[in-house]
Amino acid sequence: MALLDSSSGLWTVLGQASNVAQLVGVDALGLVSMVVQASLAARRHRDACRRLAQHVEIVGGLLRELELSELMRWEATRRPLEQLSGALRRCYALVTACQDCGYLRSLLAGARMAEELRAAEQEIDMFIRLVPLISLVDATHDRGAKQAAKGVPGTITNSSNHHVRFPRSVSDSIEIHIQGANEVCDVSKQQLEGALDLQEQKILDIEELLELCIRTEECCSGFKRFEFFQIVDATENFSENRNVGWGGFATVYKGQLPDGFMIAVKRMDEYATVFDFSSEFLLARLQHSNLVRLLGWCIHEKERILVYDFMPKGNLHRFIFDKRNGSLLDWSKRLNIIKGLAAGLVYLHKQSMLWIVHRDLKPQNILLDHDMNPKITDFGSARTLSSDTAEERTSRVVGTSGYKAPEYTSRGIYSLKTDVFSFGVMALVIISGRKNTILEQQGDSVGTLVRDAWQLWNDGRLHELVDPILGDGFEHAEVLRYAQVALLCAQEDPKDRPTMSDVVALLNFESISLLPDPKQPSELVKGGAAGDKLSTCVSQSSRTIDITITSSAPVSTRVRIIVEPET
Repeated sequence: MALLDSSSGLWTVLGQASNVAQLVGVDALGLVSMVVQASLAARRHRDACRRLAQHVEIVGGLLRELELSELMRWEATRRPLEQLSGALRRCYALVTACQDCGYLRSLLAGARMAEELRAAEQEIDMFIRLVPLISLVDATHDRGAKQAAKGVPGTITNSSNHHVRFPRSVSDSIEIHIQGANEVCDVSKQQLEGALDLQEQKILDIEELLELCIRTEECCSGFKRFEFFQIVDATENFSENRNVGWGGFATVYKGQLPDGFMIAVKRMDEYATVFDFSSEFLLARLQHSNLVRLLGWCIHEKERILVYDFMPKGNLHRFIFDKRNGSLLDWSKRLNIIKGLAAGLVYLHKQSMLWIVHRDLKPQNILLDHDMNPKITDFGSARTLSSDTAEERTSRVVGTSGYKAPEYTSRGIYSLKTDVFSFGVMALVIISGRKNTILEQQGDSVGTLVRDAWQLWNDGRLHELVDPILGDGFEHAEVLRYAQVALLCAQEDPKDRPTMSDVVALLNFESISLLPDPKQPSELVKGGAAGDKLSTCVSQSSRTIDITITSSAPVSTRVRIIVEPET
């Protein structure tokens, strides 16, 4: 089934010209080789053909790690592999057509062919994300752990928790959310029907971005263009010694300008989409002490770069979850960070007049300046809403497990209350120094930290939530108020959560009324079963992707895909 076919007649012509029908018996790996070879002979659209071939090669690398003959035995895995073969045949037809100077050239000349090549590349990218799930679904057919691990390299054979490692070239993140046993097999059908936001998956177009950058520069004072040589000099030619981190589709470098000013350089990689890049441009229009400042941009050939203020203390994660650094965050600094985050979110939600929802609040996305003041960063997933009460829905569920709101994780529904939930979890994390783990197999939607905090509140023992590293260096009254406000924010139903404006008032003791009681989280499912429903959730956390399948079947599987740098 073609995901992105705009014309059935087009594929008919291509099929006839390239004898695609003769390729039906060729397996997927054979088709990969044929596409790569044909792309080398392309006489027109050479760059697009070679780029498509590179993406096809990635699929081939994944397929070589699998036992295709075994996977073709099962309907659940055979169907997507057959669809992949169909996509590869279409790719072969396109690159072969680029060798032809006759009828097809006049039919598909210029922009039309370029669009079809780009569409084919997007289709192949979907399978890059789908192939790991193909092997995962196959594991659910096997009763034994050893059998389940067959054909998946790096799988631990004596456990249902599997770790699969792929090279960095596969992808820096895989973001899929599927519900229902049949839908695991029909991702391609969902995309055809528009379930995924195709605009968000569109690979960056340099000319389009250049126009966006220039337009933003014209309307935003202080936002400017950096020359590429300035970036190269500032980062010592993107030296590994200057590498300070990475996001889903970018690497971040520490840089220093000739006048000594320190900058953070975000270098987008080849898998970045228009959405990932343009969403960051929201920051150019925003000015707040608790938001990181976007200084400028640089586009040079295939390089796409954003420049920010450099935050010398790094991110909050390295302080909260590190015993050595955690002692540097005393109680007053932790409260200041919580209040700073709340103030920044009030600005995003209300004072900026854009009603911006961040959608990916977590300790890694909170930077600290010299004085340990928090700065919200990484707006690659941010969205604007039509009003402060609006709800939108997406199938591109991004974010990190443990911080995502339940309605966003399960149904893709997001609103300003999505950030309120994430803030509540963040506040509990800052107070306790603990992580919030979601027990997917038991139907958990809020996490262990939220549940434990609610139980301590209910028992009148909230002071026990405080990070032990602080000893007795905290105020009991502040713990009670801040933790209870956090619990109100982290409630399951978004209607029960306060607005961020209300949160600021409550944290600053501006409200003299008693705090409402946070509702008890729903009970966990006993025995770890989740009924007859089969669900798969993939959540992004830096370069680690967790995939969990839970069901009433004898085998429940959790797979972690770790994307590693190439060696």
